[in-house]
Amino acid sequence: MNQGIEGKVVVIAGASSGLGEALARRLVKDGAKLVLGARREDRLKKLAEELGLPADAAVKTDVTHPDQVQALVDQAIRLYGRIDVMVNNAGLMPHSLLGLAKIDDWNAMIDVNLKGVLYGIAAALPYMQAQKSGHIINTSSVAGHKVRPGSAVYAATKSAVRVISEGLRQEVKPYNIRTTIISPGAVHSELVDSITEADVAANIKQFYDQTAISADSFANVVAFAISQPEDVDINEILFRPTQQEL
Repeated sequence: MNQGIEGKVVVIAGASSGLGEALARRLVKDGAKLVLGARREDRLKKLAEELGLPADAAVKTDVTHPDQVQALVDQAIRLYGRIDVMVNNAGLMPHSLLGLAKIDDWNAMIDVNLKGVLYGIAAALPYMQAQKSGHIINTSSVAGHKVRPGSAVYAATKSAVRVISEGLRQEVKPYNIRTTIISPGAVHSELVDSITEADVAANIKQFYDQTAISADSFANVVAFAISQPEDVDINEILFRPTQQEL
């Protein structure tokens, strides 16, 4: 599947573990040129070294700070002169009932899941418009399609990612830019570790232990979207474990 991927410059925000790490490993095998961003600099640099990337292709990035996201994208331009794919993948999932008023968790989800995507778009889009090419991939969730008790704010942020991505799709048509929303179901990652309510965390971890599929599934789906011919725009992919009902 490396046709359409080899040689492309791909920036991944949220690359130090889980879905982003699996994607980085997959795209390196397919011959992409990667620039990786994440908050945990030690893990990020270790991953970059393991993948044989230049040391300066690992950029400490907190997606809640637009200047850091901009610096991540700018580094791709410095290293390779262009950006072909921007993957906005950083996310948090601290589920809780609204009545508990976990305002700090709500703000964290809005800042990372929603604003982080907007900052990634803002950083990459001007370069892609100037190139008249590019591909912006935003990670949503099954929760962006269906809300459950305890997931209202998380689902709201992931629904918003879908809405923003659709608006972006319509706006970038004159620039030959592609857009893709990836909505995973239960996929093994550290996302469940962000849940601060002990009982909720225990239930979801049990569900994931029984149901979740490998993070490689996410990497395969993203690679499929990137590998399409330039005149094919895969706008949304929703996938989940075969046994996941919701």
